[in-house]
Amino acid sequence: MCVSMAEAQFTGTTLYVGRRRHPLHGPIEVLGYENTALNLADGPNAMLLHLPARAMTPDRFVPVGRRGGRVLAAMVDAVRPLAPSAGAFTMDWMSEPEPVQVFEHDVYTVLLADDPTLIPAALSRVPHRKRPALDPALMEFYAGHYPHHSIAVCCFDNADARRAKPLLVWYEPLDPDVLVAPALDAHTGGPPSTGEHVATDHWVIFGTDAAPDGWGAPVDHPHGLREKVRAFLPGTVMGAQFTGPMPNGDFAIAHDDLLAGRLDRIERLAPSR
Repeated sequence: MCVSMAEAQFTGTTLYVGRRRHPLHGPIEVLGYENTALNLADGPNAMLLHLPARAMTPDRFVPVGRRGGRVLAAMVDAVRPLAPSAGAFTMDWMSEPEPVQVFEHDVYTVLLADDPTLIPAALSRVPHRKRPALDPALMEFYAGHYPHHSIAVCCFDNADARRAKPLLVWYEPLDPDVLVAPALDAHTGGPPSTGEHVATDHWVIFGTDAAPDGWGAPVDHPHGLREKVRAFLPGTVMGAQFTGPMPNGDFAIAHDDLLAGRLDRIERLAPSR
């Protein structure tokens, strides 16, 4: 999973999406993302995430801290013994933010925008060692297929990719009834090919504070994790591993199906037209 701005290989992807009642922010959705990146470009690269939310700001990217390198791995450890294989599924701040916000998060320089067509003009604000080449057609693709999403472009150099911690981002979801894990795939720097099958190597994990007692597998979060980070993380999770070819798109499940433990209802969503 992942869309990159130049040629790259991404393996061992973990995606987490959870509904959480945060003590300060109230009902929110939390997205976690991690993979192993191999940059095949001659220079810098970037991965792109389309976030199902609007008006995103840098403070919604949660620093996981020194102890947070295994926050997603702990979720995989929780569900691994119980998880069905993919073969079991039938897959059918108060001021107005800048149009493109550029900020540092972990090893990344992040460009964050509601309108992805504005991102090319902002690339000059990225440090040269992390500044990738950009195909404007890729930004046009996101503008056309994900008009109600925010786009995060996470720029890195070859050394950064080896030191990256999991990304943890929170937002108010576009659809309160469905949890969506962004998993669109394209590694050439150009727009993704829709309607085609792509290889998958994913753990997809879900959580919800609304779950009944006894739901899911308890997560043994890393020792010493800060309480500010724990407030965004689930106590119990459900999930599955996906391997092999699948239609290009995102993973999604209705909240009611998640509460019922119906992981067989996970869908693969193609980009909107």
